[in-house]
Parts: sequence; structure tokens; C-alpha cells
Amino acid sequence: MTNQRSNTGTLVGGALLIGLGVLALFSRLFSDLRIWSSFWPFMVIGCGALFFVGMFAGGKSMAGLAIPGSIITVSGLMLLVQNLSGHWSSWSYGWTLTLASVGLGIFIMGSYQGEEHRKQSGLKVMKVAAVLFILFGAFFELMLSRNPFLGSQYTFPALLILLGGYLLLSRSGLAGWRSQRSSADESNPEVQQ
Repeated sequence: MTNQRSNTGTLVGGALLIGLGVLALFSRLFSDLRIWSSFWPFMVIGCGALFFVGMFAGGKSMAGLAIPGSIITVSGLMLLVQNLSGHWSSWSYGWTLTLASVGLGIFIMGSYQGEEHRKQSGLKVMKVAAVLFILFGAFFELMLSRNPFLGSQYTFPALLILLGGYLLLSRSGLAGWRSQRSSADESNPEVQQ
């Protein structure tokens, strides 16, 4: 088992160094092109993807690599969007996506290992992060921003309405009534026929 872990670590480390070397060489060879200034976040995304390569290469015992892989990949995707749009101030609420990426990593780890409780834990973390993203995004984009980003003047109010509706329905007992009725239907033999 120890041999397999050290081999996997060596593989991931070697692949990471090769990837960084290729990207550095690419940036030197094509420094006159303006492509690098727009697409440098792919380097971050690639580093995150290497953790997933290590996870698959190492088997189920290396499923924990999904968490840093998710964090780095999601951060790279956010950097890509911000770099292309120039909307760097979205980090004021974009940090919630880091929290969501932790939940995503836990969910992927649970899925890879076949552990339902980890999948559920990951989903809970992602739900909390989604609520925080909507709340902080609405606050910073609608209340403090003079230049709302990509239709956020409509998107965040709609998300607030949907979030409020979800909370009302889930806490009012209507959602509970539905699940009670479906469980009662399952236990009633006449309904099953």
C-alpha cells in the first residue's frame, strides 16, 4: 500500500512538473502573442486537473485528491471568467465558490468511493455555498456596484426570489406533506397495485 501511494505521489508530482514546464515553455516561445494574457488561468485549471489524474491513477485510496483538485479547478475557472470579463471585483462574493468547490470535492470523493454519506455531506456544503453566493452576490452587485456585471441587475433579484421561494416551501411543511404522502403511498398496498 505504501509503495502504491509513493508511486502515485511521484506520478502526480512528475506530471505537475511536466505540465508547468510545458506551460512555461509555451509562454516563452509565444510571448509576442497576446494569447497568454487572456488564457493564463488554464494553467491553474490544468494543475487542478492533475489532482484528478492522481486520484484515478491511485485508485479509491487516493479519492481525497478530489478536494484540492476541485478547489484549484474551480478557482482557475473563476479566474478565467474574471480575466476575460475584467470583473475582478466579483471576488467580493466569489470566495463562496471556493466553499462550493470543497463540497464538490467531497461529493466526488464520496461518489468515487461509493459512500453515500459523503455525497450527502458534499451536497449540503454546496447548498450552503449557493445560498451564500446568492446573498453576497446580490449585496455586492446590486447594492454597492455602480456597474452591474453581465445582467446581474436581473439575475441576482431572480435568484433571491427563487431562494426565498425555496426556503418558504421547504420550511412551511408543504414539502414535508409531499414526502409524507409519498411514503404513505408506498406503504399502502392498494396504491402500489
